[in-house]
Amino acid sequence: MTLTQLRYLVALADYGHFGRAAEACAISQPTLSAQIRKLEEFLDAPLVERRPSGATLTPLGEAVAARARRMLDLAEEIEGVARRADEPLVGPLRLGAIPTLFPYVLPWALAELRARHPRLELICREAVTADLLDALRRREIDCALAAEPVDDPALTSEPLFDEPLLAALPPGHALSSQVAVSVADLARQNVLVLGEGHCLRDQSIAICGAEAAGEDNYRATSLETLRSLVAAGEGVTLIPAMAGRRGDDIVLKPLSTPAARRICLYFLKTSARRGEYRMLAETMRAALPEAVNAA
Repeated sequence: MTLTQLRYLVALADYGHFGRAAEACAISQPTLSAQIRKLEEFLDAPLVERRPSGATLTPLGEAVAARARRMLDLAEEIEGVARRADEPLVGPLRLGAIPTLFPYVLPWALAELRARHPRLELICREAVTADLLDALRRREIDCALAAEPVDDPALTSEPLFDEPLLAALPPGHALSSQVAVSVADLARQNVLVLGEGHCLRDQSIAICGAEAAGEDNYRATSLETLRSLVAAGEGVTLIPAMAGRRGDDIVLKPLSTPAARRICLYFLKTSARRGEYRMLAETMRAALPEAVNAA
């Protein structure tokens, strides 16, 4: 059994077709097929169901592919350890971030990261918290930017910053003349929230109450959609400070009882690159925008 054979099996699992998997691996289809047959012979078990329309992994094949992914990631990590012996944060680093943070965190973080670590190759992925945590556990990404709380004993974190939440109101709204908006006043409005899976949705409901964010309300998929709905007079919402760009489409007000979400960098406790991820967090903290406060 070789890493090459395992790599081909993972490619087949990803593409479900011998031809496309071979193309992705930059080899011929007969070569890929022959190597996977050798792997099946070594394990003395069928890993792939072959059909004219494509290929499907057997249950055993799926189990082997899942473990092969981890082995391949560890092999890549070993190579990376050797490459980074003299210089940290060099080469590929797969970073995930939640959608309510991703478009707003990159503009300030990337410039500082490129200045301090010019040989770092950042590969970014956007997903809701649950999907990011799954990707971390499967070693599909190296670390993730998400909001507390995250309860997973396999993960550890580096706190980055506390991001205030602002009340977003339509222009001319009765509360827009106030210096700050109370949670009680906000909860009496039609509070718009994001759809299931977004941690900001849970926090908004926790602050304003489930009744204010009724089931008949819109379930937006992005902060920009929420902003547009508020601008159209459909309701009010809570927006994280970094996403609260100024403009005349909505009115942004602080809460009289401040509320914030804590953003952390999460990664596996067992990762050999823990020191580098802490360095990554330190670099991000060094470039915090004025809208947030260091954790």
